[in-house]
Amino acid sequence: MSKISKIKAFQILDSRGLPTIATKVYLDDGRFAQASVPSGASTGKKEALELRDGEKEFGGKGVNIAIKNVNNVLAKLLEGKNVYNQEEIDQIMIDADGSEFKSNLGANAILSVSLAVAKAGARAMKIPLHQYFNDMYENISGNETDQVLPTPMLNILNGGEHADNNIDLQEFMIIPCASSFSESIRWASEIYWKLKDLLKAQNLSTAVGDEGGFAPNLESNEQALKLIEDAIHQNDLEPGRDVFISLDCAANEFFSEENYILEKGNKTLRNAEFVNYLSDLCAKYPIISIEDGIAENDLMGWKILTQTLGKKCQLVGDDLFVTNEKLLEAGIQSNVANSILIKYNQIGTITETIKCICLARKSGYTSIISHRSGETEDSSIADLAVGTGTKQIKTGAPCRSDRVAKYNRLLMIEAENSFIFGSKSAFKNFIKDS
Repeated sequence: MSKISKIKAFQILDSRGLPTIATKVYLDDGRFAQASVPSGASTGKKEALELRDGEKEFGGKGVNIAIKNVNNVLAKLLEGKNVYNQEEIDQIMIDADGSEFKSNLGANAILSVSLAVAKAGARAMKIPLHQYFNDMYENISGNETDQVLPTPMLNILNGGEHADNNIDLQEFMIIPCASSFSESIRWASEIYWKLKDLLKAQNLSTAVGDEGGFAPNLESNEQALKLIEDAIHQNDLEPGRDVFISLDCAANEFFSEENYILEKGNKTLRNAEFVNYLSDLCAKYPIISIEDGIAENDLMGWKILTQTLGKKCQLVGDDLFVTNEKLLEAGIQSNVANSILIKYNQIGTITETIKCICLARKSGYTSIISHRSGETEDSSIADLAVGTGTKQIKTGAPCRSDRVAKYNRLLMIEAENSFIFGSKSAFKNFIKDS
């Protein structure tokens, strides 16, 4: 048994230059592990609370209160606990907070400890973090699961809340389905740089957004899709066979008074009309995944979207589910969406995160492990994707060290193991030759 001897949190900066929390968990044998917490820009209304100071420093974005909650409250509760008892430790923190959305201590405070505890446990057992997560998944679910190298979803063109441009939809992603993870990343990198060449040739900006994707001003969402298709073709790859496209609409951001307002496209659409708009895009382009295609509070719109595209396309609930078991269960009962985006800072503990993945798999929903737009160099989500066998990971463009750190971790895992690669099997319900 390895016991927690000390917990210490401190403030660091994320990829946007804003404060976030890093926490170290020390063990009685001298080992320690550190974890840091990401932050989102486009957030669901029911996410667990990211506690900020609200004072002058950092424009109110400081996290000193959350840090004090770690050092003065959580540390005292957890010092002396067996580091391997992740579920017990997470429950102690949930109970200590005592609120529905972890608003008393802060989900960022709680997650920093939860993740650092898991990393310390793996270190104490002298096993990789992905194996530790695999063991946790099997203990929680009661079922064994294979570790799988996930198919990457790379955001190579940014709009919405992730860029200062005039594109309505937030993310245009490529899904390279090569024979291995490393080859898929090579394809993605080559497509990314070819896209840069195409933008330069049209005198369009090659500045990047929060997640490393290019952020030009374009004439329409369709122009973005055409540019991506051209970049795929110019690398001697076939859209819809070798490489697919995924959208994150982030529909909350342009939903107002029951309308979807696409300012650049000069369109104001009701939910059924917006679903038809997305359906038309899917008919023209090899789109096999759409995230947040409808606003989180528009349940009727989600039903229309699921009825229209649910058998043709992966429909991902992010703001709709916010990695919350109760919200996912409600969505399953309402027959909306068929996939969930997993972001551990939306819920606040590793245990709750894995339980949500378990429920999704049990219910026939796919899961995608995801970064946030405000990231750190912490690469734990790569291990989480492999260990839980989710087959998909979304962590930005092949650009910026905060994104590439996750891909590099997966390349290292691939080099050290003989795990299968998710590839097209991740989308077996939507690709005929999968």
